[in-house]
Amino acid sequence: MQGSLIKLSGVCCSYQTPERETDAVRDLSFSVDEGEFVAIVGPSGCGKTTVLSLIMGLMQPSSGSITVRDGSKCGYMLQRDSLLGWRSVRKNALLALEVTHAVTPEGEAKVDALIKRCGLSDFAGSRPAQLSGGMRQKVALIRTLSTDPDLLLLDEPFSALDYQTRLTLSDEVYSLIKSCGKTAILVTHDISEAVSMADRVLVFSNRPATLRYETQIYEGRANSPLERRNQAWFSSYFSDIWEELQA
Repeated sequence: MQGSLIKLSGVCCSYQTPERETDAVRDLSFSVDEGEFVAIVGPSGCGKTTVLSLIMGLMQPSSGSITVRDGSKCGYMLQRDSLLGWRSVRKNALLALEVTHAVTPEGEAKVDALIKRCGLSDFAGSRPAQLSGGMRQKVALIRTLSTDPDLLLLDEPFSALDYQTRLTLSDEVYSLIKSCGKTAILVTHDISEAVSMADRVLVFSNRPATLRYETQIYEGRANSPLERRNQAWFSSYFSDIWEELQA
């Protein structure tokens, strides 16, 4: 596992119901290096979210192995922000530290710094209902980062937002993750989002999920997601991934 933060080897996962057994993931193998940003795309219902749940330890594989570097922690950012309506922005951002009994002056200072960096200082005392969808997702990201995870699992975090907000927020989230030196796995249905944010894109097959195709994106690593979308090479990656999804 040298160089890898996490490695999946021959992972299979099945759901048991009274009627039948359903294969969700079959013989899936890939690894993610420290500091790498990997995007996963695939057909709806193919098992992308199941893979994140397996990595997080919320589910166990039927066979195969998932190896995470010793001492590494995972943070999971869901599609919905799941903010508590009666708590302020700051209190919501501190929630993960509270749940893990890890609130310290240093931890609070880090959360306050992230709130400032995300442009939410003026809303630190506001309730979630007073925020836009993009602002709520920023709070959810701060909450996820507050425990200093080594690996971030992002399950379609922009899917509920309007297109303009998605573009802006993907830029901000990418910048924050990279500047913090985090490793990230993004699940998305949006090919453009995957190509604009990732160092590498994995394409899953229909269920049960297998690794159908992967591509390394060498160009534009120094650019923001918005800048990447305007590069000449962007459409070539988009087309290759689209063809694999349609095959």
